[in-house]
Parts: sequence; C-alpha cells; structure tokens
Amino acid sequence: MKKIYKNLTVDSQSSSTEKNTSAKEHKSTKLSTCALMTFACLLSLAGCNKANEKAQFLEKIEQLTEQNTELTSDLEQSKSENEQLKGQVEVLSSLPEEVKGENLYDLQKIRIGRYTGFYDKDHNGKKETLIVYIQPIDEEGDKIKAPGTIEIELWDLNKPDGNAMLAQWKIGPEELKKLWYATMLTINYRLTFDISDIIKNFNKPLTVKAKFTDYLSGRTFQDQKVIKP
Repeated sequence: MKKIYKNLTVDSQSSSTEKNTSAKEHKSTKLSTCALMTFACLLSLAGCNKANEKAQFLEKIEQLTEQNTELTSDLEQSKSENEQLKGQVEVLSSLPEEVKGENLYDLQKIRIGRYTGFYDKDHNGKKETLIVYIQPIDEEGDKIKAPGTIEIELWDLNKPDGNAMLAQWKIGPEELKKLWYATMLTINYRLTFDISDIIKNFNKPLTVKAKFTDYLSGRTFQDQKVIKP
C-alpha cells in the first residue's frame, strides 16, 4: 500500500510539474508573441516617421529651389536695368547744351522698313547686297532722324543655335547720320551690307534683326523682319 501511495504521490507531483511547465511555456510564448508584435509596431511607426520626414525634406528642397530661381531672375533684371540707367547717364552727360531742354524728342520704337531685302546692285544676276531700312518713330508716330547706334544681325533660324547667326554689323552715330534717306515714298536710315561671301543661295527665309541704341536716352529698341525667298 505504501508503495502504491508513493507511486501515486510521485505521479501527482510529476503531473503538477508538467502542468506548471506547460503554463510557463504558454506564458513565455505569449510574451514572445507580444514582444514581436510590439517590435513590429515600433518598426512600422519608425518607417512612417521616416517617410514623413523624407516628404517634408523634399518639399523644403522644392521651396528653396523656387526661391533661388526667383532671386536669380530678379538679380538679372536688376543688372539689366542698372546697365540701361548707366548708359542713359553717360549719354545725357555728354550731350551739348544746345540740344537739351525743349528740343528733346521721345523715341518710342523702331521699325524695319518693308523694302528691306537682298538686291542685285550691279545687275549681274546675283544678289550680293543686303539693304536694311530703319525707321525711328516718336510718340506722335512720326519718323524722326534720331541719332544713335545700330546693330544689324542676319539669321538663318532653321540652323542650330551655334550656327544660326550668319553675320553681324554695327554702325556708330557719326556714320549713321550720313545714312538718312528721305524720298517722297519713305523716310528712314538706309543701310547697305555686302553679303556676297555670306549667302550662296536664297531659297529659304532669312531673318534680319535690328537693335537701335538711342543717343539721347540710352534706351535700346529692337525689331526683326523675315525676308522670304
């Protein structure tokens, strides 16, 4: 009987030990699962925070880039305006007293005349001369003999940028005043240029660009005209 009781006691203790071990293992497994879930949540939150930080960082870069572009544009405009004002001051300070005061005109624009084009001046069957007519126009719409400097450019706009400009000429005030051309049909500056070594054929449109720098105000005026074949 003692042996049986002893066995029962041992079995009972063993069963109790197994139950305790099983409970501990279950509890440990539960804790491990909770820990893993907590870790996963922390990783997820960290990922979200990182994504938000990256988005905010990219947005800040975009804002700074836009501000930099605007500041660069404003700076270039200020430089251009400053150069123009300096030109006006230099021109006005060099004017003789007799042309100042009530006799000053107000130049508003220039226009390239309609007869601008290529001509065969020596009648040999080949166009070797470019004639450009420039009309300075005042606030009343009248053509006036405004003194200044003229820059003429000849372009083939179908060519790449590096090769598009075919020729360039510049005429100063002293030479320009001798080129005033007035007839019953037109009043303008008449400028002639030799293009015999520049253009070999005239089977495509070319563009004449003109920039006039007014001697009185220092302002610049521009116009352009397409010369068709």
